[in-house]
Amino acid sequence: MIRKFFVLFFGFNIFFDSLLWAIDPVTALPIPKQVVFSNETVSLERIDMRERYDREQTVIAYNHSTSILLLKRANRFFPVIEPILKNNGIPDDFKYLAVVESNLDPRAFSPAQAAGIWQLMPKTAEQYGLEVNDQIDERYYLEKATVAACQFLKSAYAKYHSWVTVAASYNAGMAKISGEQEKQQVEDAYDMLLSTESSRYIFRILAMKQFFENPKLFGYQLKKDDFYPYIPTKEVVVNTSVEDWTEWAKQYHLTYFQLKEFNVWLRDRKLTNPKGKAYRIQIPDTADLKFNPQHLKIHQPIWAIW
Repeated sequence: MIRKFFVLFFGFNIFFDSLLWAIDPVTALPIPKQVVFSNETVSLERIDMRERYDREQTVIAYNHSTSILLLKRANRFFPVIEPILKNNGIPDDFKYLAVVESNLDPRAFSPAQAAGIWQLMPKTAEQYGLEVNDQIDERYYLEKATVAACQFLKSAYAKYHSWVTVAASYNAGMAKISGEQEKQQVEDAYDMLLSTESSRYIFRILAMKQFFENPKLFGYQLKKDDFYPYIPTKEVVVNTSVEDWTEWAKQYHLTYFQLKEFNVWLRDRKLTNPKGKAYRIQIPDTADLKFNPQHLKIHQPIWAIW
């Protein structure tokens, strides 16, 4: 009986040890000495800076489902966001701010009432010319929301002259950042004691940039067919009322669901439009609604293994 027990015990341990060898080890990512955001170098040699950055890159590396979706979605949305940033004089790195804000979910809506990929608050959106009501909410209109975000960012840069601090102000608000600069007698946002969310915010953006610039370093290896395609659209101007978007969509061989997929900013089943305002509705070619790997383009080749 004792002999049988030892055979079973040691046999199990040999099996368990062999199983451990078969599983890839979980490792920590290397921590860089510095990172660059919008041509501003951020040193990570200070212990708190190093560890705050490391926390965010570790979350990205091991939050697998979200990080995979970020890469897939970026292939669709970065081609829209990047030229708008460039045309408005905003550094390209601010696309990573949009990633951190919403996980590139075009329907993102926060408990604080922020909406869209850029997570604009209603009053901020209206301040920068976006329409927000029960029928139309242009915070979900990616092109217009990106322009509005650029206006905020330019205004913040004129105040702070640092893109890193500008990024922090997008989360905490300019009033908060300016107040803490005076109270804590520091200039850079990462030197301030802020709320947990705001303190993490800059480092999430910095780590997100590193992730997108080298996803393989973070352990991600997606194939070309894994990505979501960019889908071009044509604009149809509507300057009248629309009694039923479902019926309206039929003339373009689209369902109500498909119409709303490309026009998330249409928030009701109808449009009253008493002032005859011109709205530009995005209409895809129905042929592009079927996945065709032959037409799929990868926005950044380093994202995919071929």
